Amino acid sequence: MFDGVARRYDLTNTVLSFGQDRAWRRATRQALDLKPGERCLDLGAGTGVSTVELARSGAYVVGADISVGMLREGRNRGVPLLAGDALALPFADGSFDAVTISYAIRNVHDPDAALREMARVTKPGGRLVVCEFSRPTNPAFRTVYLEYLMKALPAVARRVSSNPDAYVYLAESIRAWPSQAEWAERIGVNGWKNVGWRNMTGGISALHRATRA
Repeated sequence: MFDGVARRYDLTNTVLSFGQDRAWRRATRQALDLKPGERCLDLGAGTGVSTVELARSGAYVVGADISVGMLREGRNRGVPLLAGDALALPFADGSFDAVTISYAIRNVHDPDAALREMARVTKPGGRLVVCEFSRPTNPAFRTVYLEYLMKALPAVARRVSSNPDAYVYLAESIRAWPSQAEWAERIGVNGWKNVGWRNMTGGISALHRATRA
């Protein structure tokens, strides 16, 4: 499915998020607090836009994604991009000082196993940041947002996406994703501690942070 949306994926994301995707990427980089010389894994990197943003910190950042089509679109971005499965990462234990995944873990078949696999490749005391769509905190805004997801989002995607049908699934996966507190609890029982989160754009997105246990 992601191979099919790769060609116009970044443009579609910017249009559908009203440009907020750029701010969310910056917030992820700031939350990771990467230092020059550190090693970071950007999982679910897609075309590498997020990897480029993280590399601005001066850290060595590797992007990994299961979609070869997405990686092919980002092959000229100047950052290392590798094919890899979130459930069986091609890295040794403790390879990274930090790991992050943005808007991709809800698309993994077993998110809990992915959290454990990310913990495996992170050094003890290393950092995790998960940036993912979440639940708006204001009930009235949440209602409007869900209406946008299920009706307007697919309609807009038909105009700008290379595979608009895929965005019906994406809207449904966002609606089915657990709340901020529920997701924090799952992080905490899968190899991570000191879990906290910060809402962005009224809870449309949330940054979850944790430390490798």
